[in-house]
Parts: sequence; C-alpha cells; structure tokens
Amino acid sequence: MNTIVLATGNAGKIRELSAMLAEYVPSIRVLGLADFPEIGDIPETGTTFEENARIKAVAVAAATGMVAVADDSGLSVDALGGAPGVYSARYSGADATDEKNVVKLLGALADVPDAQRGCHFACVMLTVTPGGQELVGRGVWQGRVTHAPAGNGGFGYDPVFFDEELGLTAAEMDAQVKNGRSHRGLAVRDMLHGWPEFWKRAKQELEK
Repeated sequence: MNTIVLATGNAGKIRELSAMLAEYVPSIRVLGLADFPEIGDIPETGTTFEENARIKAVAVAAATGMVAVADDSGLSVDALGGAPGVYSARYSGADATDEKNVVKLLGALADVPDAQRGCHFACVMLTVTPGGQELVGRGVWQGRVTHAPAGNGGFGYDPVFFDEELGLTAAEMDAQVKNGRSHRGLAVRDMLHGWPEFWKRAKQELEK
C-alpha cells in the first residue's frame, strides 16, 4: 500500500520528484515507469499541463492498480507568445533532445534583448487513485532566458533559465536550492497540503 508510481521515465524528474516527496512522506516507496515497461509510451494529447498530467496519471493508476503521480511542466517564453509551453519536451521535433530544444529556443530569441526575454516554468502535479480520486498541485517559477547555456546540473531548459533573484541559471543551483524555488518544488508542496486527507481516502479505497 505504501507504494506510489511516478508516471515518468525521465530520470531527472524521477530524481527530483523522489527527493521532494520523500521529504514529506518518508515511508512511501517510489517507483517509476521503468519498473513497468509493459505500460509503454503514454501519448500526451492534452492542450494544457493539467490535461497531460491527468492523462498520464490515470493511465498509470489503471495499469498498476496503485496510486500514480504525474506532472506536466514546461517553459513559456513571453517573446514567443508562451511557446514552447506544453510542447516544451518536443519543441525541436519528433527526435527532440534537451540540447536540440535549447538550441532551437536560443535561435528563436537570437535578436531579442534581455528586457524582452522574460519567461516562466509552470508545473501541474496530479495524483490519482485507480478509482479516480485526485489531488492537484500547481507551481510557477519566473525568470528569463539567457543568451547561452550555463551550468551542468538539472535537465531540459535549466541551463538557459535564469533566476534573477539568485543570479544563477537553474543548472547552476544545487539540488536543494533548486527544489526550494522551482515550479516542480512549488507544485509538490502545493499538492502535499492536501496529502494527509487524500492518502487517508486512498488507503480506504485500496483496502476495500
């Protein structure tokens, strides 16, 4: 019963989410999609972060019979009308990689001055039981896009996301600092405000 499944195969997300969840619910064992290869790819067909998180969480809860946690997140850039947004992970095409996505983003902003490079990371974290009970958390992290990558930590757009308050890119922060400020960290903490009551109801459902 004290096991949840993170609906992602992204090693960076699994590492970050596991660390943050363990801080609040240390007795819970956390698995990832690598533990359930039979599930395969889950198409993210939603048009919002919340829709995509729900699609993933519901699919994994149904396939495993366990409580599933999914997040969907992305980078929205003011000068690009909010792009890449929900398409952040596949911004550079079907064979997208973190590096290709960053290269495309910097190319799109090549002539944009600092004052117009505002952006934010957004995250929706959604937990669902096999029976359909939900708990949702949301977080937003404001910043701006740099002109070149900096830092070796994190993943995705972290090397070009600059936190103006700290004067660092997300990739230059240690994990504890990043988790304390990030959109994902904020979404986890928002979600966990309702965790005790949700977990009580989830256990009642699964013990029937």
